[in-house]
Amino acid sequence: MSSDLLVDLHDDLGGDDSPSAALDQLKLVQDKQWPPDDPVSISKSATDIKSLSEGSHLARDDPFYEIAKHQIVEVAGDDNFGRKVIVFSACRMPPHSQLDHHKLLMYLKQTLDKYVESDYTLIYFHHGMTSENKLSLSWLRDAYREFERKYKKNIKAFYIVHPTMFIRTVLIFFKPLISFKFGRKIHYVNYLSELEEIVKCDQLVIPSRVRAYDDKIRLNLKPSVVPGPISPPRSPPLPFQQFGVPLSVLRDRGADSEGIPLVMRDTISFLQEQGLQTEGIFRRSANVSLVKNIQHKYNSGEEVNFFQVEDVHLAAVILKTFLRELPEPLLTYKLYNDVVNFQYVDSESQVITIRNMLMSLPEENTASLRFLIQFLAQVSAESEVNKMTNTNLAVVFGPNLLWGQDAAMTLSSIGPINNFTRTLLDLHQEVFAQ
Repeated sequence: MSSDLLVDLHDDLGGDDSPSAALDQLKLVQDKQWPPDDPVSISKSATDIKSLSEGSHLARDDPFYEIAKHQIVEVAGDDNFGRKVIVFSACRMPPHSQLDHHKLLMYLKQTLDKYVESDYTLIYFHHGMTSENKLSLSWLRDAYREFERKYKKNIKAFYIVHPTMFIRTVLIFFKPLISFKFGRKIHYVNYLSELEEIVKCDQLVIPSRVRAYDDKIRLNLKPSVVPGPISPPRSPPLPFQQFGVPLSVLRDRGADSEGIPLVMRDTISFLQEQGLQTEGIFRRSANVSLVKNIQHKYNSGEEVNFFQVEDVHLAAVILKTFLRELPEPLLTYKLYNDVVNFQYVDSESQVITIRNMLMSLPEENTASLRFLIQFLAQVSAESEVNKMTNTNLAVVFGPNLLWGQDAAMTLSSIGPINNFTRTLLDLHQEVFAQ
């Protein structure tokens, strides 16, 4: 198989035009490095796809419907650093004869187009790539060249989960083509447990085939080196804890007379004064150690003064992180189905429908939602300068206002959630009129 792979790589990239040094390194590839087809896991993968949303988030007449229905590409909300997460699952790719690879590339670009103006993270699940569905190296080369600077500039990290010798060798081969800056963004992730440092795994739609493979390789390790559990038990909340605490509890922990939590009040007050005209507000990530430090201060009962730090993007990330770490989303699980189905409400009925929906929220949720939406309307009013229209704000905040009870986000749900958020912003004056 080593010689076949070498020929495959050589032919795909144009034979003699390929860097000879990289070709020499391809001899490192060992036999049986490409994962064999597993009928059982393939069956699990097929079940996975059916269970997600029974089809594509696109209409049947959409030019990308045949690509989207496989759910190879998904969007999974934000990572632990406030960056949008794009997921690519190799095991969901059908055989070559059933997939137009050029259309797949165009669909990937179309998906990324909604997010590349913001910092984002790409997670690639490599397990499940076989000789039947593998992407050619010429496709990978074209993909890298197709994604111009705007795509590469704001991708902050590219995680390859369960890398094989093959994928490592491919990256060695592509090294002469990949810029140094982009190369530094590529990271290998050997076990799903390692992803927890990057993103909450329960918000990702991880194919069962990938989970099963991860369980298998973990069981094959010696007990002393087996990675920890994917979701370690949470420690009891601290007496002053602000993150990861229900809004009902936060009413007694620094919330003002209207029930607005301390973190929301601090961040929004600062952003109203310092951030409204900052281009890309809510699109940039912040220094990870600073984010953790601010969270620790809040949870320890220490005072936080963003006017001393003077970092607009830090405050913006802290606000999004606070919303994302609520045990139940601000819009509550109860409204999930109503929000997802809101796209079918006619325009004349939207205001009264939203009002009726929000009436079911607890008082503290309603107060916090009103406070947030009225602030975001101020941000949108400065969109000529900050570039954050209601549509752009909905893309950023939709997944932080609502997610399913299983926490997993898919394009099938994220679109309707963003649509509801945009409409709420458009109609906020009528919805929240006294």
